[in-house]
Amino acid sequence: MIDRAPWSRRAFLAAAGAAAGTLAVAEKAAAKRTSTPGELPFADLPNFCAHEHWGSFDAIGHLPEGFRADVEPGALPKRRVTVLDLVLDPYFGGWLSSGGFNVQKALENAVSPPRLGSSGGDTASPGGADVFSWWGHDPRAVFNALRPALEKHFMTGVFQCTRRGTMRLHKVDLGTLRLDDWLEADAAIGCAYGDIFAWYVSAMARMNFRGLIRPMQPEFYFREDTGAAAQAEAAFTRSVLRIDPFLKMWKEQDPRRDWLAQQTGIDPVDAATWRTFLQAIVERAAARGAVGIKQLQAYSRNLAFPARDDAPVMWRGELNTERVQAFQDWVVNTCCALAHERRWVHQVHVGTNNLDESTPLPLEGLARRYGNMPVVMIHCWPFLKEAGWLAKMVPNIYIDTCWQPVLNPQFLHDSFEEWLNYVPWHKIMLSHDSTSVEMAAGSALFTREALEEALRRQRRRGLSRRLAEEAAAGLLYGNAERLYGG
Repeated sequence: MIDRAPWSRRAFLAAAGAAAGTLAVAEKAAAKRTSTPGELPFADLPNFCAHEHWGSFDAIGHLPEGFRADVEPGALPKRRVTVLDLVLDPYFGGWLSSGGFNVQKALENAVSPPRLGSSGGDTASPGGADVFSWWGHDPRAVFNALRPALEKHFMTGVFQCTRRGTMRLHKVDLGTLRLDDWLEADAAIGCAYGDIFAWYVSAMARMNFRGLIRPMQPEFYFREDTGAAAQAEAAFTRSVLRIDPFLKMWKEQDPRRDWLAQQTGIDPVDAATWRTFLQAIVERAAARGAVGIKQLQAYSRNLAFPARDDAPVMWRGELNTERVQAFQDWVVNTCCALAHERRWVHQVHVGTNNLDESTPLPLEGLARRYGNMPVVMIHCWPFLKEAGWLAKMVPNIYIDTCWQPVLNPQFLHDSFEEWLNYVPWHKIMLSHDSTSVEMAAGSALFTREALEEALRRQRRRGLSRRLAEEAAAGLLYGNAERLYGG
């Protein structure tokens, strides 16, 4: 197990400075030279990344529990990282599909699939190689097949965030939609990710990112992490424990539950053993650097989690919808009680999917029941009014705008206009929810621009420079440091 000293801003900055060297100094100097005299120093302010998914792409891979980076400490790429890994990430790749574009089919319609031998890579289907292997075999064919879709999705937030981040960190513009530029970016990205955790530290220093928190699967905290890569990752990364997997562990046969039961020595079969089981996992997560919990139940059900007595709950078997919901309510409340005891943050996915049921309004009851547990609503679009009301009226409910620029930068502009004259600024944070540090870099550029524009409006409305500077610092990093620890 890693000897994890308490994370500190000083330790991170020392590591970042060592890895980035004079490059970070040059970036900072350039930012100062290009700032407008008299304006707020946005380029000099740090940004706390409190909710990120860096490493959630194909080169690092998947496991049955989820993305490998969220399951294995120090997960290294299984092959060379390419520009396609960053562009065709789960977000953009998924939205290409939902927009009616099938990458594999477009390739197979364009040219005959390459027949790859043992050195060529995996295959996605009997018909031919997957797109990443194909890229290594014939990048021109892949690029020509993708280009029509790239043109149609060019203005979307996710492409623009990745494009701008790649420009900032690798000095290549994917927006030219020229193969030569994509190959140049591919070479730079492959080189950078050859030492992935050193690259993260260097890129964070260049973007002035201070602090990184990633949601991890429960299994992450029980996997062996004695290697150098795990040590390197733990030096600058903290985590929140995902509790949503527990909500699916009611089936008679559940390999994940059984594996965790083996690790903890506790088989959860009733209320008492489930409490002990969850407590053991939370304690293990805390020992391995976790600072909170996270759930994304809004993808599949509503966010009303009423308190449940033990007796009526069924813990395992063929449960109907009503009994599944009762089990899930009980598990969420038990996890919240444990977070309440530790004063841990609870990040809750709000909106963006399952819109009929992903309104945050039911979270009021949960937050008031566990007053020592800060509830951080992440994303919030399109429920801006509802999220704003909760953050204003409930002392321990907060907002993190992460993912908004990736969805659409205008959503963040709309949020600032909706919230800054209604919600006190100490209740709002500005993370990125990105699958790569490049996407986070692009999101940060959009975020800083939107914040600067919003605070300029507030200055015209009478906000003093001192208060504007305090608000900017709080929004970008201070509020998150206060909640998660600086």
